[in-house]
Amino acid sequence: MEYLEFILYGIIQGLTEFIPVSSTAHLKIISFLLGLNDPGPSLSAIIQLGSVFALICYFSNDIFKLKSQSSIKISDYFINKRLFRSIFFGTFPIVFLGGSIKLFFPYFFDNILRSNLSIALVSIFMAIFMYVADSSKKGSISLKNHKYSDSFLIGCSQAFAVMPGFSRSGVTISTALILGWKREDAAKFSFLLGIPAISLAAIVELISSFNKLSSFNFIPLFLGLIAAFFSSLFAINFLLKYLSYNGLKIFIIYRFIFAVVILLNL
Repeated sequence: MEYLEFILYGIIQGLTEFIPVSSTAHLKIISFLLGLNDPGPSLSAIIQLGSVFALICYFSNDIFKLKSQSSIKISDYFINKRLFRSIFFGTFPIVFLGGSIKLFFPYFFDNILRSNLSIALVSIFMAIFMYVADSSKKGSISLKNHKYSDSFLIGCSQAFAVMPGFSRSGVTISTALILGWKREDAAKFSFLLGIPAISLAAIVELISSFNKLSSFNFIPLFLGLIAAFFSSLFAINFLLKYLSYNGLKIFIIYRFIFAVVILLNL
């Protein structure tokens, strides 16, 4: 059962980290509905590294093989210093907010905002926010012509993802759409912005929970990482292709249903 449990954690983490529905919320709620233990922030952080490896692998593969999923080569993005600066500006807010909370209010989210009711209410709010973003006019801003102010504002919205239920990809993609970004470029920037954000969050949580690591069995944990890696690759590829033509509608509906299911099981 422990092997299956960790594989399930990995699949949930990988799929929901990049599909805009909140990985933290799903790890907690699905575990609750299935009668499993809440993996908690420590285990979640370790499994989250599988998603980081998937991000690096997915985009590095495109660079080395010189593949492109649009008219703009993704290899151009990485060698463009402008994009690196944008990622830096976009990462600063979540580092500042997340670091402040970790230093001064280490148990704030566990005690207050990790409850099922809070996650349900945040999910409803995000569904409304995503609807506003999806209903906005199609933009023309891309990775080539965006401003640093865009990346900073998207980064500020990403900072809200420290709260369970928000969804890092959901809030960043939605903010980019409201600012006038093209759908595919909004998703790509969200993923690129996620590399330092997810990595730093996982590393900080691992360091702060170092004493707990010995309580996890290596093989189930490794299987969870592998499951998160492959499910993350699938989710990244799916969302990049799906979002360009279909928008956020299906995820908006899902988030409302998810909230209702939680409220009915309180």
